[in-house]
Amino acid sequence: MILLERTLRIFVLLEVHYPKFIGGLTNYTSPFQMLIATVLSTQSTDKQVNSITRDLFSRYPNPASFASATISDIEQAISKVGLYKNKAKFIQELSKQLISEFDSIVPTTIGELVKLPGVGRKTANVLLNDWFNIREGIAVDTHVKRLSYRLGLTSEIDPFKIEKDLLEIIPNEKWGMVTHLLISHGRAICKSHRPLCKTCFLMFMCPRTGVVEG
Repeated sequence: MILLERTLRIFVLLEVHYPKFIGGLTNYTSPFQMLIATVLSTQSTDKQVNSITRDLFSRYPNPASFASATISDIEQAISKVGLYKNKAKFIQELSKQLISEFDSIVPTTIGELVKLPGVGRKTANVLLNDWFNIREGIAVDTHVKRLSYRLGLTSEIDPFKIEKDLLEIIPNEKWGMVTHLLISHGRAICKSHRPLCKTCFLMFMCPRTGVVEG
């Protein structure tokens, strides 16, 4: 079975088994708030981020409110997430940059988004795919990285190169769902340690690259 055909079959089966994405970030009501929540999620769980964003966005709903806040106040508001001191600086800096360069409007291209402090390709792709329904790329998180390698969709370990490989074998109209499907499967079956290979519906077409036991 050629790689393209196998890839399409894999994602058809993933869509059947995971018709709805369970989990993820909540409490945002604008692209700016989703951007902030996604920045906060780096090296933090969605649960940790969701526990603070309702109050956070009540106090700081837009770029102007973050830009005028003190760093210490922002740090205190986000102290439950990892790397909160760095993230507080990023959030205030990107808020000021949105005001000065984009009239407080979140840009809609990867090229513009990754110029904002604290925003990388993964964050930019999440925002574009999930809020704007714009397909420029695929967000590569730890689940996508792990499953893409195990499923034989890439031999790379660098997120940028993994994304490049995935873009070449997955149709554009599917890009927006790739991350959610692989996250769902990674949480349910293809776990980082002790993956449940024997009960996996993809076992018959998975080379299990790098899997020691399962």
